[in-house]
Amino acid sequence: MGYLISFEGGEGAGKSTILQRLAEYLVQQGYEVVCTREPGGIEIAEQIRNIILDKKNIKMDAKTEALLYAAARRQHLVEKVIPAIEQGSIVLCDRYIDSSLTYQGYARGLGIEEIWAINQFAVNGYMPHLTLFLDVSPEVGLSRIRKDGDREVNRLDLESLDFHRKVRKGYYELLEKFPERIKKIDADQDMDTVFHLVLNEVLNYLKKE
Repeated sequence: MGYLISFEGGEGAGKSTILQRLAEYLVQQGYEVVCTREPGGIEIAEQIRNIILDKKNIKMDAKTEALLYAAARRQHLVEKVIPAIEQGSIVLCDRYIDSSLTYQGYARGLGIEEIWAINQFAVNGYMPHLTLFLDVSPEVGLSRIRKDGDREVNRLDLESLDFHRKVRKGYYELLEKFPERIKKIDADQDMDTVFHLVLNEVLNYLKKE
């Protein structure tokens, strides 16, 4: 059996960059690695992603958003994540359930427990073995996005600074709830430093297993 390692954090935390570097390292060490993302990763979930993140969909209700994320998560899990893990791969996933708990549960005010219930129905208790929370201050994260001309600007990037501050607070709440699973990484630092902090956490986890 393999492992599910999720990457979490606010906008501009550097999740996708660090994930790709980690994947390259693990492959060099002989591991089978599958990289994926949420929402998305497979055709159906990517179609749902387009609806969620479309800048035109500003009227989207918060509960609708939460349910769409859960639906995409379910399909992605059963079609891609679980089969890869059962084949012995390490699955590196850019976002998973904690994003819903933080963005919709805490920042949108729907309630972490309420979003947890929706998502437990979707994932049947299938949680990451390890979660790396790349903690970036909203000011730093959003400035990185503005400087990155190649990055897609989506509906969530257009939220207020206050919303992004709430997202960060939501992640801190989850750190208290799941201290064994979630490991905080200071992502305000340069990407080389962040990568080595992430690498140490992952290698320490794999050695224990």
